[in-house]
Amino acid sequence: MNVRKPVFAGSWYPGNPDACKKQIEAFAAQTRFRSRREGEKKAGIVPHAGWPFSGELACSVFDSLSKNGHPGKPDVIVIFGMHMPPGVPPVIMKQGAWETPLGTVDVAQHLGEKIAAAHRFQVETSDAFAPDNTIELQMPFVKYFFDGAKVLTIGPPAGIAAMEIAETVVQEADMLGLDIKIVGSTDMTHYGANFGFTPAGSGRSAYEWVRDKNDRQMIEKMLAMDPEGVIEEALVNHNACCPGAAAGAIAAAKALGANNADLLGYSSSYEKNPGETFVGYAGIVYAA
Repeated sequence: MNVRKPVFAGSWYPGNPDACKKQIEAFAAQTRFRSRREGEKKAGIVPHAGWPFSGELACSVFDSLSKNGHPGKPDVIVIFGMHMPPGVPPVIMKQGAWETPLGTVDVAQHLGEKIAAAHRFQVETSDAFAPDNTIELQMPFVKYFFDGAKVLTIGPPAGIAAMEIAETVVQEADMLGLDIKIVGSTDMTHYGANFGFTPAGSGRSAYEWVRDKNDRQMIEKMLAMDPEGVIEEALVNHNACCPGAAAGAIAAAKALGANNADLLGYSSSYEKNPGETFVGYAGIVYAA
């Protein structure tokens, strides 16, 4: 089997197996970001910055999804990610495996082939792919919390295709008798001159504007389970770097029967490193 090698291990997250496991366990032991709601968790939104900045929040979503309200583990974790602007073809990796410090995670090839046949994808392989942190940084969490499950990774563009692909994922998984969980990977506002986005000036007041207004507007769309609104909001206000991934996760969650959203927490790189350039993060879980 062809195995996709990690690009960001050892820099954005621990590359050593023991260090990686210990870091996840330390994240999971924290209580700052926790779901208090009952119900079967169907999907989540996670951030994808380096683990020192957003790993704890991402881990809390995976931890919550693993406590899914019924016995047994899912067959497949479907991850929507990648920085995909409107109009580009969607991307899928439909066979092979992902290498993580904790071991490999096999791709759900049968499901991938079904979905790839229904839409016009650009296909990545273990040897030919665009390095992208949005999905790779989630793989150790998948291996730790869902060992034995397979994975399917999709990059949906910021448009209606994201929702259409999400619905196909749920339909095909149901036809194959697969129990799936959905994860959408996106960070929020990228603020500062380095990102060409400084509508609120600089310093602490800019951070508060991002936290309380710009990112809050996106969070409200996500909590309302409004995938079309997520994409529109992101394109107008630049408050999600992967709106197609978030919209796809929400659409899939709704197709799986989710009817409520739980904001586990919000954070920002500003909290770790106050400065002129920073990024916001949110963790959300969708349940039935």
